[in-house]
Amino acid sequence: IVENLEHRAGKDAEGKTGDGVGILTQISHKFFAKVCKGLGILLDSERDYGVGMFFFPQDELKRNQAKKIFEVITEKEGMEFLGWRRVPVRPSALGKKALQCMPCIEQAFIKRPKSVERGLDFDRRLYVVRKVFEQSNDTYVCSLSSRTIVYKGLFLVGQLRLFFEDLQDRDYESAIAIVHSRFSTNTNPSWERAHPNRFIVHNGEINTIRGNGDKMLAREETMDNGALGDELYKVLPVVNATGSDSAMLDNTLEFLVMSGMPLPLAVMITIPEPWANNKTMSQKKRDFYQYYATMMEPWDGPASILFSDGDIMGAVLDRNGLRPSRYYVTSDGYVILSSEVGVLEIDPAKIVEKERLHPGKMLLVDTVRGKVISDDELKEYYAGKQPYGEWLDSHLVTLKELKIPNKRVPSYTQEERARLQKAFGYAYEDCRTSILHMAATGSEAIAAMGTDTPLPVLSEGHEPLFHYFKQQFAQVTNPPLDAIREEVVTSTTVYVGEDGNLLEEKPENCTVLKVENPILTNTDLLKIKNMKRREFKIETIPILFYKNTSLEKAIERLFVEVDRAHRDGAKVIILSDRGVDENHVAIPSLLAVSAVHQHLVKTKKRTSLAIILESGEPREVHHFATLLGYGACAINPYLAQDTIHELIDTGILDKDYYAAVEDYNNAILHGIVKIASKMGISTIQSYHGSQIFEAVGIAKEVIDKYFTNTVSRIGGITMEDIGREADQLHSEAFDFLGLETDLSLDSLGRHKMRSGGERHLYNPQTIHLLQESTKQGDYAMFKEYTKLLEAEEKPGLLRDLMELKYPKQGVPLEEVESVDSIVTRFKTGAMSYGSISQEAHETLAIAMNRIHGKSNTGEGGESLDRLTVGPDGQ
Repeated sequence: IVENLEHRAGKDAEGKTGDGVGILTQISHKFFAKVCKGLGILLDSERDYGVGMFFFPQDELKRNQAKKIFEVITEKEGMEFLGWRRVPVRPSALGKKALQCMPCIEQAFIKRPKSVERGLDFDRRLYVVRKVFEQSNDTYVCSLSSRTIVYKGLFLVGQLRLFFEDLQDRDYESAIAIVHSRFSTNTNPSWERAHPNRFIVHNGEINTIRGNGDKMLAREETMDNGALGDELYKVLPVVNATGSDSAMLDNTLEFLVMSGMPLPLAVMITIPEPWANNKTMSQKKRDFYQYYATMMEPWDGPASILFSDGDIMGAVLDRNGLRPSRYYVTSDGYVILSSEVGVLEIDPAKIVEKERLHPGKMLLVDTVRGKVISDDELKEYYAGKQPYGEWLDSHLVTLKELKIPNKRVPSYTQEERARLQKAFGYAYEDCRTSILHMAATGSEAIAAMGTDTPLPVLSEGHEPLFHYFKQQFAQVTNPPLDAIREEVVTSTTVYVGEDGNLLEEKPENCTVLKVENPILTNTDLLKIKNMKRREFKIETIPILFYKNTSLEKAIERLFVEVDRAHRDGAKVIILSDRGVDENHVAIPSLLAVSAVHQHLVKTKKRTSLAIILESGEPREVHHFATLLGYGACAINPYLAQDTIHELIDTGILDKDYYAAVEDYNNAILHGIVKIASKMGISTIQSYHGSQIFEAVGIAKEVIDKYFTNTVSRIGGITMEDIGREADQLHSEAFDFLGLETDLSLDSLGRHKMRSGGERHLYNPQTIHLLQESTKQGDYAMFKEYTKLLEAEEKPGLLRDLMELKYPKQGVPLEEVESVDSIVTRFKTGAMSYGSISQEAHETLAIAMNRIHGKSNTGEGGESLDRLTVGPDGQ
């Protein structure tokens, strides 16, 4: 199969090294009993021993040290180590690059203790051994199991069979085989990153992987059950954060299975089918999915995943169905599934079923019972194991059902509102273009693509921290999802509260608040703040700091307050910047949210504490997208909603206030869904905490500490700069001397040229020069145009900070414009004909002819566009 799918595999430019190819099979007892006997390793019956496949370093000393460490760990964990086997390989089959980094490949054999049952129990003991070994050594373990084994490497598809001699032995038998040829897109190929992983092969990408990985690491404090018992601490961390997206998903599935969760169930809850808007799904299945949704966000992105534990083999497709997976079932007992049909020659008379995987659907083969299990049968079985519907009715709280308390929402006078707008950096366009349009129409205003204003780090104005982050796009999901037409697979629901124990099914797990739209009205937040439920302790924490004090110290104090709230039993914290006045400055909301989120992840509290933001700063779709992406569960933009009140009171917007706010919130939500779809993400729950942004112009120490693992290739502003910016904005709104301040909003002209506003690369002057120079064919005028674009004095783009170095051969046009200098350089020998760039020849010829009063042709009509230079330089 894998050789017939060569066109799907990646290879280097030389064409001799692949991106990675591998195969997962059952452990062939017939084969291993034969080869180990010759080595003096006596194996008991099938599944009474485990086999490990190791990628050791080629350095003999390091290899022997690693082998000894593994033997010691095995003995300490109460198992008998049987011996090592050097895997017979043919390095001559490899390309040069693969050969240079080829590991030493060996197999280890471990005897099953009599007190441990065959199958999963024995594999669980081997899992603990491997995890302990990985913490003390850099050696990569492809697999360590009593049921499955992985052969893989940095191959072309045809090299897998040639490199491993084991795979050519006729005694090597397996009822299961999973193959994969890799095409590297967002990670570099290596021996370790080749598929299969220990449980899965994966075609596609998990676009939400950063958030998924962080949350799995945070769940280590809340996940507990009797399967691993006191040995749970030995297998932490659950996820290897340096692995690829496929490897992290594999880590998670492996942990869940070793903790006692059936493999099909683990796959179903990590890659659920779209259930929220599916009206044809049974209520029992909807309840099952909703119960697990309160604890686990979808691992979202285009994915076709095959999985096996050695007894069962299954396949599942992502909720959008963005990867092909077709299969045949034959009369002689085979199931053949691949990304394409025709991978094997099959007699059509033997085919009893031809099908394909559907979005979110699963196919399962049980080799023990010899049975193919359909998606409906499988999911109805798991959906009926517990009364999930009753549990949800008793414990799940929805925002709609909360009563409005007998309290008033805070309001502002016109002057107070104007000061806050000034302090939070609002511009005239924010109110009269952005907020007004969304409140009036329920949709985001359409603007021209691209931007020609300076990057925030190079801007002379006050740029909010949100603008330093650029949304990434999915490298594999391209073009992006159509979130409008594919609304059935999108979900905007978020769950606020403490995540339950994923490893133990119990009613209390779904004690969370269900919120359909994470953009909250003031009334919504008032309802949440005043929840009279014992299991929902809400704590409001200010994100303010005293003017002219250290922003970094303010965040450290914020961490102390969050930790105190957690100790006091809070399940939800509301980060609020209400209370800005003459002495109090708001911490930039994105910095506050991300800093707290990262603090909770690092201290393993993230899944026990939810973050809601109450802030006057966010007002545009991108602002909300970054806040959700960096950890906020829900956001109340109180000042933007109060601005809608102002637009209505002044007669600019003729609409009911509550209807206008609802339309504004929906416009923001639809904008976030659109942004998420560009990354191949369909659910807000998956988008939450996924950090799929790239920072441009923020110092490395700020990124590392408060926006950990965010892609950032260019440094820039420090914490001092961010604090100073917040202080300056605050000073424009509140004069500490008590003097009158101008509270009118500036027209910054970010989207449209404004006098005194933000600089634009394409402005009336540059556009005029470009048009006139091309109309008139005036090169000197064109040079004026390009000089303005270069912006040497006031750089606005990264390219303005770069110096372009010309190659040694050839003189650029700028250096041949002055005829006098050309003649001088020729005469002194500083320039020769061969040193002039090809593009400059014509300009030079015209210039020389014009200086002599001649046309561009010689006396005989021959062209003078190319000069002939004699040996004396004439």
